[in-house]
Amino acid sequence: MSGKIKSRSVANADSITGAVSCDERILRDCHQLYTDPDSGLISVAESVDVKLLPPRKKITVMLMGNHSAGKSSFINWYVEEHIQRTGVAIETQGFNFVTSGRKRESLTGNATLHLYPHFRPLQEFKGVSEYLSTEICTSRQKRFSLVTFVDSPGLVDGDMKYPFDVDEVIMWLGDLCDLVLVFFDPMGQALCKRTLNIVERMNEKQGDRLRFYLSKADEAGGESDRQRVMMQIVQELCKRPGLNKCGFDMPTIYIPNPNKPSRCVNQIEEVCRAVEKTINQTVQNTLNSLEKDCEVISEAITDKLSNDRHTSAMNRRARCKSCLLTLLGFTVPLALMALLVLGILSQELLEVALGREGTETLSLYLTPVVKVFDSLSVEQQLYGCGAMVLLSFLLLIIARFSFRTQPTLSGKQKRQLHEKLDYIQEVVKTKKKKLYEDYLRQSVSDHDMGL
Repeated sequence: MSGKIKSRSVANADSITGAVSCDERILRDCHQLYTDPDSGLISVAESVDVKLLPPRKKITVMLMGNHSAGKSSFINWYVEEHIQRTGVAIETQGFNFVTSGRKRESLTGNATLHLYPHFRPLQEFKGVSEYLSTEICTSRQKRFSLVTFVDSPGLVDGDMKYPFDVDEVIMWLGDLCDLVLVFFDPMGQALCKRTLNIVERMNEKQGDRLRFYLSKADEAGGESDRQRVMMQIVQELCKRPGLNKCGFDMPTIYIPNPNKPSRCVNQIEEVCRAVEKTINQTVQNTLNSLEKDCEVISEAITDKLSNDRHTSAMNRRARCKSCLLTLLGFTVPLALMALLVLGILSQELLEVALGREGTETLSLYLTPVVKVFDSLSVEQQLYGCGAMVLLSFLLLIIARFSFRTQPTLSGKQKRQLHEKLDYIQEVVKTKKKKLYEDYLRQSVSDHDMGL
């Protein structure tokens, strides 16, 4: 397959213009706060060496199970459109993403990875990119506008070969998905070892995301037959240490058909409630992450400004020490030069230049030095002058290299950081508070919120 996009006729295009739900608006606004090109949190965070990832605007729900377990049929029922092919044969051989959009469209190959950049690491699995596809439809039934379904290949035992490592791809997707629905069908494949092995491995890391359902429950015969099938499945699951847990639940579900009434209890709404709960939890997590990221960025900006002030203070001390050593380094040759000049000039010329008092004062200070210098031999005088010159060079080298200053922020950079800090504190946090209030108002009254 190539990355080509195959257009189809637009169906039910007007339905996309329906009212946007509160949860959808909250997730969209949070995503905008992160990705805005001018003042988004991601760009602000990058300026202080903090890496952030934008929140997703939808939850991702993966369906897995043996082939012909009713995964594709459930998606069609949920969106109330015939999107996925269904049948007893293995219809889903790759990973099909189903999401809502502005018009009916089918994406294949690389187009799917461009639509979902966080799934691009799938390219590292040999052969899988050729078996990725996306179905976009205009349905806004139930909570579909906030959900992206991932329909996985039907799992079978035996000699069935897949064009890619299906087990590892499902495990990798399980790390990214918010909810994993495991469908067991009662028609002989429910105890598929490949399915049970993947479920057991996934339960070790994402046990809180797994939900188990007995699909096609209306085809399992009478109530006693259904109970027997469920007992077999539960017993097989509980044989595995990772899945042997208290409170194990497996609702019976099937796609309701008015033309085929059934006395079997249908708990398919439990699946919808699980999706609804995951959406609510995702909204809360997104708002909590927004608050946490604001604190992280604020702390990083404050630390950067504090470190800059500390660096500026260290630079001032370094400059003072450097100036002192430089002064000492130049004092030695200047003193030698002064002695040389004074030795050459006559007494009368000094009195003309400095006056009698100045000459006497200079003689008072230089006489001890001259006496010490005169007491030395010529060779010692040369060595002494050389040592003083060497000391002068040493002091200048120390002043030059030992007290280097560190780069600091310019006035413009500090002003920009203060503006970003004010934006985080006054704009983003205020927006986050309002979004949280809007979310809570869906459940509680203003009186309960203390507003």
